[in-house]
Amino acid sequence: MPLPVSLARLNRLVTNRITRPFASRLPGFAVLHHTGRVTGSSYATPLNAWRKGSEVVVALTYGEEVDWLANARATPPSTMIMGGIPLGVGRPRDLGTADGMRSVPGIVRPFLRALDVTGFVAFRVED
Repeated sequence: MPLPVSLARLNRLVTNRITRPFASRLPGFAVLHHTGRVTGSSYATPLNAWRKGSEVVVALTYGEEVDWLANARATPPSTMIMGGIPLGVGRPRDLGTADGMRSVPGIVRPFLRALDVTGFVAFRVED
């Protein structure tokens, strides 16, 4: 099972605000700038993400029922900042567990397995 919903709430209220300024520059992280599908508001969400060719792969550490993913699916395109560089990205596509695990660095896989992360999405870079 992915990380608990209660931890996701804590991250949204506290941790994301702290990590957002530097997550866009750290390896293994990105900040997704997306538009709320209901409110039309702008959001910036730190994510665990890795560039793989013409795509950015994101581990769904809180499962698939997260607002940022629903927003990115409903209101593409979005902007993802990785390594301090803004990337235009399209609608995310689902990856199977095996494809997702193969798409992330080997050093990260044991941690994702320990957290029982089985969901991954890939954003096509449009720039």
